[in-house]
Amino acid sequence: MVLVGIGPGNPEYASVRAVEVIKSSKRVFAFKRVAESIGGLNRVECIQNLEDLLKIEGDYTLVVSGDPLLYSAADFLKRNNVKIDEIIPSISCFQYMLSKIQKNWEDASFLSFHGKNPDWTKVKNPGITIVFTDLQNTPDKISRTLFQKGFKGKIYVGFNLSYDDEIILEKIIGDEIENLSDLSLVVVEICG
Repeated sequence: MVLVGIGPGNPEYASVRAVEVIKSSKRVFAFKRVAESIGGLNRVECIQNLEDLLKIEGDYTLVVSGDPLLYSAADFLKRNNVKIDEIIPSISCFQYMLSKIQKNWEDASFLSFHGKNPDWTKVKNPGITIVFTDLQNTPDKISRTLFQKGFKGKIYVGFNLSYDDEIILEKIIGDEIENLSDLSLVVVEICG
């Protein structure tokens, strides 16, 4: 089993090695959005959830968006005793986003709200915090909650990163943020 990350979603940001492996694989699996992005590289079978992979036998390649080692599939597969022969990363969505807003990330902290209760104590104050959102913890909710907790600074929101309909907003913490897509990444910059 090979786990491939294609970056923020658009195959233009996938590594050369990732594209080579996708093209040469006999069986490729991905979630629908990723399958649509890479469909021109190989035949892709869609999965509904990671549990679907536990039923698959033989060699295959799983393609995911983002970094396969950051709040992604690798941890789930290992916990379920799936042998991963190789992990091939590409640029991560947060690297892409930070390059767009021209912010360094060497001292940033990371928060994932993917199905988790937010731990607001991990927001870097002052500094940069990269937040992976979910359907309940939208950019607007994050902005309002940070404001209620007394944080001051900027909030950057990337919707549909790397796709043709990409939108990146710069707001002040507390501003209302329309949820333009379920695919979003938030960068919080707290002033000192």
